[in-house]
Amino acid sequence: MKRAGRLLFAVVPLFAVAACFVVPGHGDDSARPDGRSATPDVRAAGLDSPEKKELAQRIVSSAENSSLDWRAQYDYIEDIDDGRGYTAGIIGFTTGTHDLLVLVERYTKSHPDNRLARYLPALRKVDGSESHEGLGAAFVAAWKAEARKPVFQRAQDSERDRVYFDPAVRLARRDGLGTLGQFIYYDAMVMHGPGSDPGFYGIRERAVAQADTPAEGGDEKAYLDIFLDVRRGTMKDEKRDTTRVDTAQRRFLYDGNLDLATPLKWKVYGQSYELK
Repeated sequence: MKRAGRLLFAVVPLFAVAACFVVPGHGDDSARPDGRSATPDVRAAGLDSPEKKELAQRIVSSAENSSLDWRAQYDYIEDIDDGRGYTAGIIGFTTGTHDLLVLVERYTKSHPDNRLARYLPALRKVDGSESHEGLGAAFVAAWKAEARKPVFQRAQDSERDRVYFDPAVRLARRDGLGTLGQFIYYDAMVMHGPGSDPGFYGIRERAVAQADTPAEGGDEKAYLDIFLDVRRGTMKDEKRDTTRVDTAQRRFLYDGNLDLATPLKWKVYGQSYELK
């Protein structure tokens, strides 16, 4: 039997509980003659609505760059000593985990004269390692220079969406998750990558082995609590700071904010953030 989450929710009046389980078009007075609800579904838009997507980028940036200004990160690049070589750009593409290489390859295919193209042989050579061989200060300077171009900024946006954002939101929707759950999947995809284990898909596989997703009839809050448990364990195994789970995502969840509605307050690495 899959275990239940450890969330403890406040006791609420019975009529309030019942109201939470009214399905539009199935016995509620707001249903229209065509079977559709006259009341808008506030969760229908999800994380890929423009407003929520912007919100997601800012929250991720607070953890990845200690800043809410995610657009200021296109030219970011440094080795943060995590065994992945250089970390760069708006989503932390790395030279050691293939995604930075793919970004430069795809960008070079459409813009062959860019400053980063000459480093493709070196990027292929160091892929899968923390090595800087063939890169170094010259590569860092080339990245920063190229990142000033709107066309390379759009390339970063596109690769973020293709590899991380779109797959995370799509799978979260299949699992029956609302906006917060879609964000939790997305942030895990960003940090751990779309690998099997300890990547995002491995984390999800271990979570669904312990709890039913909402699509399987499980409780959404309980499932997300267990997903965060599993992810936190992975982060601890990798000796990573867990505050983006402990004092950000877990806080949203325990507040019952499944729509990721503003205002939001959270902490990452002890720094406080607020979005109104």
